[in-house]
Amino acid sequence: MPPVTSALHRSLRAAALSSILFAAGCASVPPHNPLAQWHPSPNYNQRRAQLIVLHHTQQDSVERSLQTLRTRNSQGQVSAHYLIGDDGRIFQLVADDQRAWHAGAGRWGDISDLNSASIGIELDNDGTEPFSDAQIDSLIRLLADLTKRLSIPPYLVVAHGDIAPTRKTDPSVLFPWQRLAQAGYGLWPRAPLSAPPPGFDAWAALRLIGYDLREPGAALASFHRHFRGNEAREWQAGDAEILYDLQRQLVALPDGAPTPLPAPPLR
Repeated sequence: MPPVTSALHRSLRAAALSSILFAAGCASVPPHNPLAQWHPSPNYNQRRAQLIVLHHTQQDSVERSLQTLRTRNSQGQVSAHYLIGDDGRIFQLVADDQRAWHAGAGRWGDISDLNSASIGIELDNDGTEPFSDAQIDSLIRLLADLTKRLSIPPYLVVAHGDIAPTRKTDPSVLFPWQRLAQAGYGLWPRAPLSAPPPGFDAWAALRLIGYDLREPGAALASFHRHFRGNEAREWQAGDAEILYDLQRQLVALPDGAPTPLPAPPLR
């Protein structure tokens, strides 16, 4: 009888140890989004998200982009939280509560460490082609999930080119920002536009939205790419009306607009 009891105890101890190891293993797996296929990348740090930054991959396939985002590109290690294929498939590479390496140097309002403050979403697009309906439908579905679950204000969906105007131009002028805004994400001017009042400061409005004005021409090109579908580096007719409306929208928001940085002298 004693040998049986000893064997039983050993069996129970082994079962208990297995349960502990299983639980520990489960606990070590970071949370990930059930909307996406989990393809973990090792390129991240811990962080807290306040806004969402959209990119295009400028590569020729989602498979190649998955490889790049899990290893490195010519500039070094790179990652994003999500990648959306041209066919609408959503892949997650970094957990929402971790710091992916997608934004690089840039500013938006008073935020300078964009990797720590943002969710990065890459869109499978070579930069010259239209974005597919399936891809944008999946993006809108993902934005609905992220803004609600992470308490990110829906208007804080911006372009990589917006936060890094001197370095980046993605997503391209072909990106359908108006369609996103119609779904409730990002800022977009409302029709009909009104003329701004006398003395309206378009530069101040551009800064209020979040643009870094240390290189004014680059900031204007990013604004035009996002809101006007071109990359002009000089003011255009109609810009003041658009900026006046965007400013009014931000002022009316209950949680307020991004805190602007002090403006350098404009050249």
